[in-house]
Amino acid sequence: MRLLVAVLIAAPLLAQEQAAQSTTQPAAGATATESPAPSTEPWLTGSVDFGYRWRTDVGGNFQTYRSVINLGQGPKLLGLDFTFQDPKKRWFDRLDANAYGWGGDPYSTAHVDARKLKIYDFRFDYRNIAYFNELPSFANPFAPAGFNQQAFDIHRRMINSSLDLFPGGHIIPYLAFDRNAGYGHGIDAWSVDASNAYAVPTLLRDSTENYRGGVRFEYNHFHVTLEQGGTTFKDDDQAYTNQPTGGDRTTPLFGQTLLLNSLVQAYAIRGTSIYERALLTATPASWLTLSGQFLYSQPKTDVHYTDAATGNFVALASLLPFTGLTDLATGSAKQPHVTGNAGFEMRPFRKLRIVESWMTDRYHDASFGLLVAQFVPATTQQTALPEEQVVNYNQQEIDAIYDLTSKITVRGGWRYVWGDATVNAGILSQTGTFATGQLRRNVGLAGATILPWQKLRINVDYEGALSDDVYFRNSLNDYNKMRARAKYQASTSLSFTANFALLDNQNPATGVNYDFRARTNSVAVYWTPNNGKRISVTAEYNRSTVRSDIDYLNLPFLNPAVSSYRDNAHTASSQIDIALPGYYGLTPKLTAGGSLFVSSGSRPTQFYEPLGRLSIPFSKKVTWYTEWRWYGMGEQFYLYEGFRTHVFVTGLRLSR
Repeated sequence: MRLLVAVLIAAPLLAQEQAAQSTTQPAAGATATESPAPSTEPWLTGSVDFGYRWRTDVGGNFQTYRSVINLGQGPKLLGLDFTFQDPKKRWFDRLDANAYGWGGDPYSTAHVDARKLKIYDFRFDYRNIAYFNELPSFANPFAPAGFNQQAFDIHRRMINSSLDLFPGGHIIPYLAFDRNAGYGHGIDAWSVDASNAYAVPTLLRDSTENYRGGVRFEYNHFHVTLEQGGTTFKDDDQAYTNQPTGGDRTTPLFGQTLLLNSLVQAYAIRGTSIYERALLTATPASWLTLSGQFLYSQPKTDVHYTDAATGNFVALASLLPFTGLTDLATGSAKQPHVTGNAGFEMRPFRKLRIVESWMTDRYHDASFGLLVAQFVPATTQQTALPEEQVVNYNQQEIDAIYDLTSKITVRGGWRYVWGDATVNAGILSQTGTFATGQLRRNVGLAGATILPWQKLRINVDYEGALSDDVYFRNSLNDYNKMRARAKYQASTSLSFTANFALLDNQNPATGVNYDFRARTNSVAVYWTPNNGKRISVTAEYNRSTVRSDIDYLNLPFLNPAVSSYRDNAHTASSQIDIALPGYYGLTPKLTAGGSLFVSSGSRPTQFYEPLGRLSIPFSKKVTWYTEWRWYGMGEQFYLYEGFRTHVFVTGLRLSR
């Protein structure tokens, strides 16, 4: 029904556009004359980089090295990039393909574009990310073994593909498919109430598929997209252990020494969703552009959970010990979700533009869950878990952009954000089963683009807000956000850039007293004399600071406390490329540089990465190269997390 309404809206515009264009179509039987000259472009061009990587023994903590760098050894396909053009234009006119980081690297990619003029345009993208994270200090560095309560050793594989039919025409059907899947092992925290947490090995598996198709109407004065799609989601995680562990707590609880002897845990989540989307942009007059989008979806989710544990536990509600626990939970949920936006850009005269936008996002959850818990000694608890969540979010913004002079453009605007939400209250709530919240925020916007002279460009933006109500303690409340950017082109070979950004956010409400400030300053220089033929230099420096303070209630006695965080960091990087004396028309190149990060505050950290690279061409089509990098990291408060290692790469680049 919604797609039919969108078609009815677009039909008059389509008829008008076709009528206007009918007067400019060539006479029947007329055909375009193709050039008889044959193409001189080669049918295959590109390059391939392959080589081998060595790494010295990692000094320090190997787990931290894998969490931060994670480069392995062995043969590598470092890069592949080629273009194939079919002279006979049978299946395609042109095919472009590239791939990077294959051979066990933590980030591998592949991309293919194939097209045939006015017939199809196909795109395929693949990414494989190896994510490892096992910092010994997280989350309890004072535990007996310093164990990690959240560790991951997983692979994420992402596929994005799309097919457009009859590209360049007025009516373009399309199909698309996306998949995001993860699998691997990790360590997760299993807990009983809030009395203790136990680190247990976990098997992780999940996947999300998105199928969509539709049609685009492309005309000079309007554009319409109609799309139908669907998603599927599944998450199957399992945890198992038969190794006794004392968990996170190192002291007895009410005279009981807590212990987990065995655990078998599994949960399965299944989700599906059907959605519809319609998009319209139109230019009914040279001074007016209209746009709008509507999206409706209704995802459904089913959850099943089981666990069985033995050990020595304490139930905080009754303060009674027990030695075994079995849980069985099931639940389901639906979430009708409506999102819409509309806007226009009006140009009443040459120097003024007015941009108006409005959006709304509304959804609610209708869900129910049931939990059955059986304790040893024999006690059974059955809990119904009705869940409710209703969220409405709205935003309206208007901006005016005025060319004050040929060198100064000023911007000003106002944004109003409002909404409301109803969710289940927390276990410590004193207001009932549900909690409600309001969102009210007024935001002032200002900015300018200044060109004092031809070689200098300055952009300044400011955003200031006052909020009557916010959802979360650390939400943007009363804040000021500023950003300034400048670029100076001293000459054709020398340029400077500078950036400044500030966010200052305050929530003075009693019991919150949130004070947050983040600031960053950066400068960069780029020098490429003679278009970088003999030497080129880049250098960047960034200074950043973060300060955060917020009140909270400290468990288990709920006594007031303040959480404070500080970080003051220096980040710098530089690189110099030098063309060495050549031979037979070939030019070797030497590269030197590196980067560093040094911070102080709540978690002082130092990281250094110097590098050197040498490339020597054997011919115009074959180049040998070698590279050295040193990685070193240290932390003042967690010395056992530091590491250092040398990494060497050598290989060949073949080009055609």
